[in-house]
Amino acid sequence: MDAGKSTLALQTNHNHAARGRIGRLFTSHDRAGAAKVSSRLGLTADALEVAPGFDFWRYTVDALTQGARIDYFICDEAQFYTSEQVDQLAKVVDELQIDVFCFGILTDFRTRLFPGSARLVEIADRTEVLQVEALCWCGRRATHNARTENGVMVTEGEVIVVGDVEGDTPTHVHDDVDDEVDVAYEVLCRQHHRRGLTAARARAVSLSPEPLPFL
Repeated sequence: MDAGKSTLALQTNHNHAARGRIGRLFTSHDRAGAAKVSSRLGLTADALEVAPGFDFWRYTVDALTQGARIDYFICDEAQFYTSEQVDQLAKVVDELQIDVFCFGILTDFRTRLFPGSARLVEIADRTEVLQVEALCWCGRRATHNARTENGVMVTEGEVIVVGDVEGDTPTHVHDDVDDEVDVAYEVLCRQHHRRGLTAARARAVSLSPEPLPFL
């Protein structure tokens, strides 16, 4: 998160469309709502929502049979796709010669690989790390996604709960006793994720206005 993947997905779509190529934009569980690709820079675009039962192969064959032209797919939030859907995308590439560009994160807030991401790593022709480096509050490279509930970091719970980075626009959900819970996300380095030390908690225990790197 916070590394510009959706911005790059939109830029990639723009670059191909500007050269006269015809593509499709897909997403899943974007923070802006269903069927939207949005970046934190304010860029947005309409997209096709990928639900668990969506079949990329069937969608593509049906579209081509009806006379549509498709040169490429842009697939944002690919971590939320199922393993079967990733295999369908590979089949689209191999059998129909359509380019597929997937954008997503590798691990969830528990530091475990998403099934879709794991399958992409296993079968993708090429994987690339984004050049924009997300940073932990301490200044180190951020490698882990932390989830907070009411400001407290958690490592258990539902895998998919949409929120925003650093609690700017937290998502309100209800727990088992019908109490609202504010859910937000923050990127951390491995050390501070392991310690559960978010920026807010670091500020609370620090005597200085800004947390020190060694906390």
